[in-house]
Amino acid sequence: MKRLRIAIVGYGSAGQCAAVLLSRDGHAVEVFERVPVPGPVGAGFLLQPSGLQVLWRMGLLARVLEHGAVVERLFGDTPCGRAVMDMRYATLDPRLAGIGLQRGTLFSILADAFDGHGDVRAGMRIVALDDDGRTLCDDTGARHGPYDLVVVADGAGSLLRSRLGRVRLDQPYPWGALWCLLPASGWPHLRQLRQRYVAARRMIGLLPVGTRPGDAMPRLGFFWSLPIATFDAWRDAGLDAWKAEVQGIWPEIAPLVDAIATPAQLARASYRDAVLTQWHRGSAVLIGDAAHAMSPQLGQGVNMALLDAMALADALRSGDPLPDMLAAFQRERVRHVAIYQRWSRWLTPMFQSGHDSVAKLRDLALLPAGRLPLGRTHMLRVLSGTQQGLFGRIALDEGFVDALADGVRRRDQGRIAS
Repeated sequence: MKRLRIAIVGYGSAGQCAAVLLSRDGHAVEVFERVPVPGPVGAGFLLQPSGLQVLWRMGLLARVLEHGAVVERLFGDTPCGRAVMDMRYATLDPRLAGIGLQRGTLFSILADAFDGHGDVRAGMRIVALDDDGRTLCDDTGARHGPYDLVVVADGAGSLLRSRLGRVRLDQPYPWGALWCLLPASGWPHLRQLRQRYVAARRMIGLLPVGTRPGDAMPRLGFFWSLPIATFDAWRDAGLDAWKAEVQGIWPEIAPLVDAIATPAQLARASYRDAVLTQWHRGSAVLIGDAAHAMSPQLGQGVNMALLDAMALADALRSGDPLPDMLAAFQRERVRHVAIYQRWSRWLTPMFQSGHDSVAKLRDLALLPAGRLPLGRTHMLRVLSGTQQGLFGRIALDEGFVDALADGVRRRDQGRIAS
């Protein structure tokens, strides 16, 4: 395998994972990040078996299990107690689970695994590529390179997507969310992602996300859905009325919401839908949300980023000419990503929209469909990140599945012993 000089633009999950894998393979890796102090963005996420398998291959699963929260069930209902969604990983395989993790935890784990973390070129905003994708141009006019390969991982709001990829669709979602981390003490559903819906106009989520290095307090990721156009109006209205609304929808979480003292505790999140027919041009390639941003309804963003980085590293190991390697990488990932983008686009109006009739259909049909054998298997494969195309699936290595089950068992035994 030829050793390459590689630039990575963006130091989020996709860029971090790519930096670890490519540097381990002996490539000379330089990372450029636009923010002055690189760090995690967002509260938490659910690592699915697909993403966990990548971390297992990297030798990082044990550290993830050390801090993450084991999630066995996803359950959503309405304020009147009507179940809308109820999925358990054990139905697919008793050894499987998801792991809720704080973004700061994954950032720390990947940073520790990357020998070049201290050399990341922070505060450098890359706005263009030149020389057939081999040279980076920053917003001061300085040029960097040339490189053998440029990996663009600058997120859903990518500055380089349209310059590099062939874009079929790139638009923001009108709905976003407010996020924060809350102490998990007293919450009885510590192995479940819980959601509550009021039609498609209101959605509240609580995801156990475990601890992070230097902070042993188990936490929950709290999620409140609302249109992005109303962010400022929400802030100006004050917390008291909002807390009353939240507690009216879900009285059980009142003690948790009481911990929110100011609007500044809730971070704003917005989303894009980006579909590309070409992920690479010349000596540059897009990965992560830069290549395939989608709504958060399927919770696959971080998992897709990890899979992209691993697939790119695998493609580069072939030793083929660079255009052939990048084309092989795209073919491999498109087979997986395309079905999730379609499902995400179809499902989003059921959970985040003003379409009450669509929400009623969801409430009537989603749970029964999940009880049918074919529907249940398909839904669980989509949930676990292993669905590929309409009928295919990504195979999970038996060694990984056993390692995950063993790690969860050891974690539980350690808690009991303590």
